[in-house]
Amino acid sequence: MAVAVCMGATMMCSFGVAPGSLVVIPSGQAMTPAVPSADTTSFAPIANIPSFGSCTSMSNPSVASATSAALGVLTPMPCVPVTSSPWTPGVSTVVDGASAAVDSSCTLMCNWGGSISVLNPGQTVVMAG
Repeated sequence: MAVAVCMGATMMCSFGVAPGSLVVIPSGQAMTPAVPSADTTSFAPIANIPSFGSCTSMSNPSVASATSAALGVLTPMPCVPVTSSPWTPGVSTVVDGASAAVDSSCTLMCNWGGSISVLNPGQTVVMAG
């Protein structure tokens, strides 16, 4: 069984260079055990999903431009996540408010091609699924 993800969970983007911590904005949803749990709608850039240091995706226009200026040498640029769709697949058997809960097996896609995964769910007590 996967573990429910909550405020402070450690995440990593496949094109990022550093991990980031999930921010879950309290809005009356479930708590795990003392902090807000994430649901599939916790994907807003910067508000929920932090920067992962630098971005190395050539799909990111700033990385592509900097790499072109460096004559083809990959040049990472500051990460500004562009997440426009919910976490998948979500845990449909655990509904948090009106949305499915997020567990440690869920992923989130960045529009620049990165896959954001959970390294540490932020708690180890409440089980989802």
